[in-house]
Amino acid sequence: MGLLGGSGGRDDKDEGAMDRAKGRIKEAGGSLTGDKGKKREGRSDQRKGRAKQKKGDLKDLLS
Repeated sequence: MGLLGGSGGRDDKDEGAMDRAKGRIKEAGGSLTGDKGKKREGRSDQRKGRAKQKKGDLKDLLS
């Protein structure tokens, strides 16, 4: 097991990409319907996805 937990960064990168895609869909849906809460939630998901992808990059670098 690596320093940051888990075996490698691939899983984190994949999860991050899914979170970012989900966030873009939520943000677009919120924009279309005028739902500010859904739009905010989408942006939050995108930030969470970017963080997971960076964590995966760091795991790859350290392993």
